[in-house]
Parts: sequence; structure tokens; C-alpha cells
Amino acid sequence: MKERSPLRPGELVFAILLAAFSALALWQAYRISGFTGLSTPGIFPMLASATMLIASAFILADALSRRRIESGAQTPVLTPRLVVFVAMVAAYVFAMPWVGFMLSSAVFLFAGFTVLWRRSLLVSLALTAGTLAVIWIVFRLVFQVVLPRGTLLQGFL
Repeated sequence: MKERSPLRPGELVFAILLAAFSALALWQAYRISGFTGLSTPGIFPMLASATMLIASAFILADALSRRRIESGAQTPVLTPRLVVFVAMVAAYVFAMPWVGFMLSSAVFLFAGFTVLWRRSLLVSLALTAGTLAVIWIVFRLVFQVVLPRGTLLQGFL
């Protein structure tokens, strides 16, 4: 059995804040239209925030069950991977209005899978394509949401 890592400084506080934010998001999503039917405007935000709340409950339970790290031990809070990923999220948000949702999401997902998961480029590419296909089917075909195209590529698409 794999040994569990000790609780890092701030991890329990973060888990509590994550659970509180998820509960607040679920409440706000419920206030959109209640749970009156599967085609109401608030159903997707409610499903997303309920998923967040369930996941945060597991994270909080895990954090509560682990022992704290000794006070003398130093653990990095801002790891290089975290800094790179935060920069990638910022670039994704910045690029979306110009190059559109699908292209910026494709680049972001591919880079994220490659940097964080560290599998082969072919696996990252296949996972990116599959994820984008699911996003396209769910949002464009099922919910009929027009995904933003972006101003830079407007004439080309």
C-alpha cells in the first residue's frame, strides 16, 4: 500500500475554503431556477457545482485524516509546476477572445496534459482531441450553445 503524504501547511484551510465555495456555488446555481426540470437554465450549473461539492468533500475528508507535517520541515508552497500552470490558465483566458474557445482550449488542454500528466505527446494529443469532441457534442449539438470564435480568426472560419 502506498504511504500517504503528510498534510502540508495551508492544505486543510484550502480544503475547507474549497468546500465552502462549492456549497455557495451550488446554492447560487439553485437560485437560478431551482430544480424544477432537466431543461431549466440552472440545471447545468447545479450539476457542475454539485460535482465540485462532492469532490471537495472527499478532499476535505482526506485532509482531515492525514497527519500534519512537522513544524521544522520545509515544504514548497509555490512549486514550479504550479507557477507554470497558473501562467497557462492566464494565457488561456487572455487568448480566448482572440482565437476562440475551441483553438485556445485545444492548446491549453494539450499543454496541460503534457506538462502535468507527463505522458507521451501522442497520448496528450489523443486525449485533447477526445475531450474537445465531447465538449463540442455536449455544448454545440446537445445544448446548442454557440461557442466563441474569436476576433482574430473571424474571417478565416
